[in-house]
Amino acid sequence: MHKLNVLAALKWYGVALLVILLDQITKNVASHMLVLHQPEPITSFFNFTLRHNFGAAFSMFHDAGGWQRWFLALLAAGVSVLLIFWIAKLPKQKWMEALALALVLGGALGNLYDRMLLGYVVDFIVVHYKEHEWPAFNIADSAICIGAALLVWDSLFGTKVAKYGDAK
Repeated sequence: MHKLNVLAALKWYGVALLVILLDQITKNVASHMLVLHQPEPITSFFNFTLRHNFGAAFSMFHDAGGWQRWFLALLAAGVSVLLIFWIAKLPKQKWMEALALALVLGGALGNLYDRMLLGYVVDFIVVHYKEHEWPAFNIADSAICIGAALLVWDSLFGTKVAKYGDAK
C-alpha cells in the first residue's frame, strides 16, 4: 500500500482548483448574461441556455421534493474526500489516473458549491440536433465526464504499476 504523498499531489489538487474556478466563472457569466430557459444560439447544434438543475446528472431527481439536494451534496462531499486521499496515494507513474481523478474532483466540488450555495446546479451548455436535445450541462459536468473517460482509458491501456511501485 502506498503512503500518502500530499506534497506530490498538490499539482493535481491545483488541476481540481482550476476546474472549480473555470466552472464557477462560466456559471457566473451565464447566470448574469442569460435569461432562464431562453436559448442563445451559437451554432445550429449548440446553444447557451441557463437552467437550474435541482437534481443530479441529466436532471435525474429534479422534482424529487428537496431531499435530493442534501443527499447529492453529502454524496459529492464523501466522494471528494475519497478522491483527495486516492490522489495522494498514487505513485507518480500513475499521472493519467491522477489527472482523471483531479478532473472528477474539481467537477464534483464545482457542482457541490452550487448545490450548497444556491440549492441547485447552474447548467447552461446545450447540444441539440433538430428537436433532440442533450441535457444541459456545465464545465464541472464536462470535467467529470472527461475524468471518467480517462479513468476507463487508463484502466485499459495505462501503465501498470507493480506492488512495490515499479512500472511494468
